[in-house]
Amino acid sequence: MEYRRRIADEELDALMGDLPALALEGARGVGKTATASRRADTVFELDDPGQREVLIADTSMVDAADGTVLIDEWQRHPPLWDFVRRRVDAGAPAGRFLLTGSAEPTSEPAHSGAGRIVRLRMRPLSLAERGLAEPEVGLGAMLSGERPVIVGHSDMVVRDYVEEILASGFPGIRPLGERARRAQIASYLARVVERDFPEQGLRVRRPATLQAWLSAYAAATATTTSYNSLLDAATAGETAKPAKTTTTAYRDVLSQLWMLDPVPGWTPNRNHLRRLTQAPKHHLADPALAAHLLGVDAGALLQGRSAGPVIPRDGSLLGALFESLVTLSVQVYAQANEATVHHLRTRDGDHEIDLIVQRRDQRVVALEVKLDGVPEQADVRHLLWLGEQLGEDLLDAAVITAGAHAYRRSDGIAVVPAVLLGA
Repeated sequence: MEYRRRIADEELDALMGDLPALALEGARGVGKTATASRRADTVFELDDPGQREVLIADTSMVDAADGTVLIDEWQRHPPLWDFVRRRVDAGAPAGRFLLTGSAEPTSEPAHSGAGRIVRLRMRPLSLAERGLAEPEVGLGAMLSGERPVIVGHSDMVVRDYVEEILASGFPGIRPLGERARRAQIASYLARVVERDFPEQGLRVRRPATLQAWLSAYAAATATTTSYNSLLDAATAGETAKPAKTTTTAYRDVLSQLWMLDPVPGWTPNRNHLRRLTQAPKHHLADPALAAHLLGVDAGALLQGRSAGPVIPRDGSLLGALFESLVTLSVQVYAQANEATVHHLRTRDGDHEIDLIVQRRDQRVVALEVKLDGVPEQADVRHLLWLGEQLGEDLLDAAVITAGAHAYRRSDGIAVVPAVLLGA
């Protein structure tokens, strides 16, 4: 399979010339090894039991290797983290070590690596990385505060975005035919339950309960549903419900596996906005996982049929999964611009904004996500309200749509088809 350059490659280009050790972390199958191995002169694959055993017996092999050394799936032998940290302290040159990890280690290294090993999250393919269209609008330009000219045209329609939701952003899955993709995603989720959970130290005694909890989480995509409500939805009609500690353990392990990618509530400290909820918006690592867990296909999504556990939401399931697809992409673009992603919701629910992208200086770009191609006034009222609250701290605002045209409205709000947004 031909390698498609990732946005993470840009980050690695910017960092490897100055930093001795970098760790690429993210869910299994997002492309960490493919990206890292292109830059490595020597690769140690710790998911290979033979290689792992040899390296554990003789770590001097790492010192003997020339150039850039990749330690793939380092969490399978956590002492290697401390080994790399010590080599950095001893003066390892820039670009010496790359580490990849698909899970947090079950036994923590002696040292966090802070200040020695820089960690980067790698996610599934964003829309801009899928080769669907040339991005015409850069999130970086919007974060600059210069209010860039917004122009562009997309041939993608809602059905095409449905296909992108179902195809997934996992590089090894999306090229497959529909049936093969479903089989691969089913196998991926089965591995999480049958192998990854035990490897993280939690043997699942009732796999059906974990499956039900995952389905409830999928149904709660793009909502701030409480974890208590998720448990109730997952066990509706059951009298013997699992203990809350059990489902908390599910959540913790799924987080360790990078399977969850929630968007935290925004908590600004530069202005008077204080009455904001801090509850996270729920998102799985890829909306294709959510669609599979809920058993929906393109027809069900386009017809607006609900599926899975009953979770209260505003709008359709398709709208929620489209927001999740956009959120995945914005997370990738924001990281490339050294920004963080949040959502805004006032405690009384009067105002909600899907995505707040925050620079290091606390100034922000606000994004609403709407399936409609031409936003109405009601679709931008929260963005206009935020502008009144923040003044110059609001660098730009946009509605991300499934429509055809990119433009800027007379009130200053940008309208951008999702496929035309990039880093």
